[in-house]
Formats: sequence, C-alpha cells, structure tokens
Amino acid sequence: MKLRMMKLGTTLVLSAVALMALGCSHEATPAAQAPVTAQAQLVKSVAEQGQQSVAMTGTVHAKESATISAQVPEPIRQVLVQAGDRVRAGQLLVVLDDGAMRAGVNQASAAGAAVEKQQQAAKSQAALAESTLARYRILQQQNSVSPQEFDEVQKRAEEAQLQVQALTAQSDAAKAAVAGARTQLAYTQLRAPFSGVVTARLADPGTLASPGVPLLQIDRDGPLQLYTSVDESMIATVREGMKIPVKVDGVGAGELTGTVAQIVPAADPASRSFQVKLDLPATQGLRAGMYGSAEFPGGTRGMVVAPQSAVVMRGSLACVYAVDGNGIAQLRYVTLGNRHGDEVEVLSGLTGGESLVNNPGDRELAGKRIEGQQ
Repeated sequence: MKLRMMKLGTTLVLSAVALMALGCSHEATPAAQAPVTAQAQLVKSVAEQGQQSVAMTGTVHAKESATISAQVPEPIRQVLVQAGDRVRAGQLLVVLDDGAMRAGVNQASAAGAAVEKQQQAAKSQAALAESTLARYRILQQQNSVSPQEFDEVQKRAEEAQLQVQALTAQSDAAKAAVAGARTQLAYTQLRAPFSGVVTARLADPGTLASPGVPLLQIDRDGPLQLYTSVDESMIATVREGMKIPVKVDGVGAGELTGTVAQIVPAADPASRSFQVKLDLPATQGLRAGMYGSAEFPGGTRGMVVAPQSAVVMRGSLACVYAVDGNGIAQLRYVTLGNRHGDEVEVLSGLTGGESLVNNPGDRELAGKRIEGQQ
C-alpha cells in the first residue's frame, strides 16, 4: 500500500514539473520584431560593354627647348641668369674668357693689313709695267726697239699682273681669316635663341666650358606638350589629331583634353613602345617637368557601372548600400575603377541590375527596410 502511494506521489510531482517547464518555455519566446523602415531614393547598377582605356604616364615638356653650350673651350667669366629667369631672344646669357680670341682677331687683322699694302704696291708696279709696255709697242711699230727688248718689257708686265692676282687671293684669304677670328670671338658670348624661361643652370663662373657640355636649359614661351609612350599593341588605334583625356595632378584643374600632335615613327627597341606627343591647352599652373597621365582607348569589355552618388566612403574604403529582394539594405564594400562622367566602374563587390541607395550620406542603413522609388 505504501509503495503504491509513493509511485502516485512521484507521478504527480513529475507532471507538475512538466507543466511548469511548458509554461516557462512559452514565456521565453519573444515576438519577432519588424526591421526599421527608412526612406531613400534607389538607383540601379548596370552591366554594359564599355570602352577599355589604358593610362600611360608621361612628363610635360615645352614644345621647343634649347640647351645652351659653348662652341669653344674657354673658361666661363660670367653667367648672367638663374634658373627661373625669363629671357628674351638675343639676350646675353653667358660670357666666356675672350682674351685668346681677341688676340686671334688682332693677328688676322694685322696680316690682312700687310697683304693689302703689298697688293697696293703690286698694283702700282703692274700699272707702271703696263704703261712701259704701251710705249714699247709704239717704238716697235717704229722699229726703234729690238724684239728681245720688247719681249722683256712684255714679260715684266705679265709678271706684274700675276703678282697682283696672287696678292688679291692672299687678301681674300686674309679677310676670311679676320671674319673667322671674329666669329670665334662671337662664340665667347652665348645668347638666348628665343624668348622663354631658364629651366636649368648647369655651370658657374670659373668653370672651363667645353664644346657640347650643357651650360643652360631654356624652354620657349608658348604651348606645352605631354610626352608619353604607347605600347606597340595599341599604337594602331592612335592617330594624329585624336583627343585624349589627360590628368596632371600638380595643376589641380581636373581633366584636360590633349591632342595627339606627333607619333614618333620608330619604336624603342628596349620597351617596344612608341613616343607620342600631346598638345596641351593653356592652363594656369601647368609647367614643364610636371608628371601627367593620358587615357588611351583600348578594346571593349564587359563592365559594371553605378552612379557615383551611390558610393560612400567608410574610412578609406568605398561602399554602397545594396537593397535585396526583401527591401533590406546591406552595406557592401566595392572596388572602384575609372570614372565615366557621373558613373563609376565597379571592379568587384557588385553585379549589374542591383538596387542601390542613392546619396546615403552619413546614415547607417544596414539592416533597414528601404522604401523609395527608382
């Protein structure tokens, strides 16, 4: 009897515990919460065939530049300009020691003067010999001179004329020597070949100037060019007159439009590339020596583009809020490529046809239901 009572009590306790556990489990299950709703305009990413472009770097150069160097080996006496100075055509830039050259001019002038005096004396002798010959012709007609005497007088007249001709040639040579000496003297004064700006000063007074060794670099005033290289696989798509987008970071004027002015016909055998020169528009702050890049067209390829306005930066990372089929926004990190107007190429993290939040700003929209219009 006692055993039956104990079993009944145990059964009642276990039933009570089960009912309590069932009641507690119903109380612990919370009701599902609906996501927060946010209002936003939606835009779409698009998959399309786009023109592939290849960025080629280069350097800005003056359209014309000149390297100033000496033509005679003489010490430098003066350098009259500094880097950055503006110069005009014909302006004196460098003066070399001209002592030896002036001595050469004086020596050639003296030799020329001596020859000129000899020439004058020879002309006088020739005139006298010619007048004597004229008199002997009259005497010959009168049979007053022997043939031998007449021949001697005639011979002296001919020799006098030959002497005049020889001294005339010497005089011409002396004049040429004077002109050459003066030209050499002029080489001791180096002048600007055109108006422009001095971009480099490479020597100082006291230095021995040697022929061909640069002393100054001058860039002509006027338009600038971007020198860049294009691989031989792309050169067939480049032609003179083509408009090419150019960026020069040092200017800060955004994108420029360059014009292909020249394609060097021979490729560099080491790099298998062709040098291309682009005319650049007149731009404030643009200077020779700046670093730039040009976007040359390549072939077409598939690409995904999205409005630039849908991209936000989280630190140094680019992100978009992509809206799924249930209207829930997800923060998606993306890798961006080139910009095309108001759109930007998305290299990874996004496919075509996805809905994106436009102009999300600083709002935290991840996990929120987006209500808006395309």
